[in-house]
Amino acid sequence: MPKGVAPKPLKDCTVVFVLGGPGAGKGTQCANLVKDYGFIHLSAGDLLRAEQNRPGSEYGDMIRDYIKNGLIVPQEVTIALLRNAMVEAIKQGKPRRFLIDGFPRKMDQALTFEQQVCKAKFVLFFDCPEDVMLNRLLKRGETSGRDDDNVTSIKKRFETFRNTSMPVIDYYALQDKVVTIKSDQPPQKVYEDVKASIEPRIK
Repeated sequence: MPKGVAPKPLKDCTVVFVLGGPGAGKGTQCANLVKDYGFIHLSAGDLLRAEQNRPGSEYGDMIRDYIKNGLIVPQEVTIALLRNAMVEAIKQGKPRRFLIDGFPRKMDQALTFEQQVCKAKFVLFFDCPEDVMLNRLLKRGETSGRDDDNVTSIKKRFETFRNTSMPVIDYYALQDKVVTIKSDQPPQKVYEDVKASIEPRIK
């Protein structure tokens, strides 16, 4: 596609943004929703990490630096990776139901995604105290090998989430498009709350 030409929005897609601080339990709950409701789970972070490790990627070093410093990767990179993954899934005949996890992390990402890709049906927000998330991430860091599972990076990520991602949640809340789930409970209880809250919205 020529530079400067915005891609056409995708038609007939259901998109649910899944937001919550680092360690809020988004991935665990997305896996349950994929199994029970036929969603396709796209993790912005996983797509970025895969791209950073892809041989010959023009964005690899830049993505690595942004992630290590707890910063938000430029939106054109993230949105292009998400859109490509959605288009690929549709080409393969998969359901047009997408859980987009860890995105949008800023207002401009939300607005650009809705203009260029698809409007969000609603936001699933996992609300969890920072001390609980910190403990979860440090435990995960013992085995994950992720550059950003250390105390300094985690605290930067919390600050980034508070300052830039919470306004996104507030924006969708004004449109009555936020489902808030308390995620400092056992995973099974969290999932029961998720099912009860989202079923009326996805029928």
